[in-house]
Amino acid sequence: MGAGDFELTMGELRAVVRFASDCAQDLLPEFEAVNPQDSRPREAIRAARMFTDGAPRSNLQRTAAFASHRAAKDASEETARLAALACGDAAAAAYLHPIAKASQVGHILRAAACVALVTELRTGTADGATVRGLAHRANPPLPEILRRYPVASPGTSRISQLMIDLDSAIRARD
Repeated sequence: MGAGDFELTMGELRAVVRFASDCAQDLLPEFEAVNPQDSRPREAIRAARMFTDGAPRSNLQRTAAFASHRAAKDASEETARLAALACGDAAAAAYLHPIAKASQVGHILRAAACVALVTELRTGTADGATVRGLAHRANPPLPEILRRYPVASPGTSRISQLMIDLDSAIRARD
């Protein structure tokens, strides 16, 4: 291991994927309302759930993540794009690396940030309640896992800003 790297147990990794897939599951109807015949995001959630239910990591999670991310690129509406992105991220979270790089935080939080952004787009407001609610859903050991990584990297996109807000809110939890 390199300097600053750490151990990440399979149980901890499953907790990360569970959080990401729970968040992404909330958005699946956004995608399916626009693209009812495209099953790629649903397949990504299924692959993530198989892992959280005890199956080993396999090429299934990677393949499903890539396919769902391609579905995001094909989506005609922003909320559907964000939903497919979140579903792909949930499957990809199975490959979170235990390396102390801020870029890894996106694997933990981007699906939740997509939920927050879709809520903002639907309600027309960014009041912080959604971020607080999502942070509350980050059950142990997720806050402790997140604290092993450097804080989320600042970025100019709204998704990046929401990840920073989520990161702060989850790290502040007991």
